[in-house]
Amino acid sequence: MPSRSIQLVLHYDGSRFSGWQRQPADRTVQGVMEAAISRICNEPVTVVGAGRTDAGVHARGQAAGVRVPDKWRAGDLRRAINAILPEDVWVRSAFEMRDDFHPRYSATSRTYRYFVATDAEASSPFRSRTELAWHRLLEVELLSDAAARVRGDHSFRGFAVKGTAPEDDNHRCTVSRAEWSNREGGLQFEIQANRFLHHMVRFLVGTMLDIGSRKRGVNDIATILESEDNSLVSPPAPAHALYLERVEYPSELYLDPK
Repeated sequence: MPSRSIQLVLHYDGSRFSGWQRQPADRTVQGVMEAAISRICNEPVTVVGAGRTDAGVHARGQAAGVRVPDKWRAGDLRRAINAILPEDVWVRSAFEMRDDFHPRYSATSRTYRYFVATDAEASSPFRSRTELAWHRLLEVELLSDAAARVRGDHSFRGFAVKGTAPEDDNHRCTVSRAEWSNREGGLQFEIQANRFLHHMVRFLVGTMLDIGSRKRGVNDIATILESEDNSLVSPPAPAHALYLERVEYPSELYLDPK
C-alpha cells in the first residue's frame, strides 16, 4: 500500500511520562503517540523519535517520524491526532518528508534548555514543577566560564551514564553552543550539539551548578572531559527543568515548505 513519510514536531509535559521510549507497563510519549496514530490509521504505526528523553523531561520541539497511508496529508494528520491526544501531548506542526528521512539519523543538531529559578517566587507550585528552584549562591560568571569549556568537539564519556553507547563508540559530541543567560525569574542554560549521550545535559548542568556555587572548581570541566568514566561528575540536575527545544534537519529533506 502506498505510504508517505511525515515528520511530527511535538510539545509534551513530561511530568506524567516515564520518558519517551515505549515500555510494556509504563506510560510513555512514544506509546501514547503510537496508540493515537494507529487508531487513526486503523493499522499499527511505529513512531520513531529524534531522541529518547528521560522520565520527567519536557519537549517543545521533539521531532518524530511516521509512515502512514498515502491518503494522509501532513496537516490533516496533525489535526486528527490532536483531536484524540491527551492534554499533556500536542503536535505543533507536521511536514511531509522525503522517503529517506530518518528522525534520528538525519538530524544535524539538537538543542536542549534547562531552567533555574532564582527569584523570590522560585518555589511557587506553578513554577517548581518545570524549573529548578535555587535559593543558594550561584555566580553567573563561573557558570559562563564552565559552559565555554564545554563547547567544541570532545569525548563526553565522563558526562554520560556508563553503557549509554557501545564501548567501541568514542562518545564524541560536537557542541556548537553552550551558554548561560539571564531570564525573567532566573537563569537558563542552552546547549546545541550534533548528538547527546544519556543524562549528558543533566550531568553537565549538575556539575556547572556545583561550580557556580563554588562547591568545585571550573577546571574540573576539563578533568571530567578527559576521564574514561563518570566517577568524577556531579549528580545530574533534576529532570523536571529540562526541555528538548528543537531538532534540525537539512532543508532538502522537506517536501513542503518548512
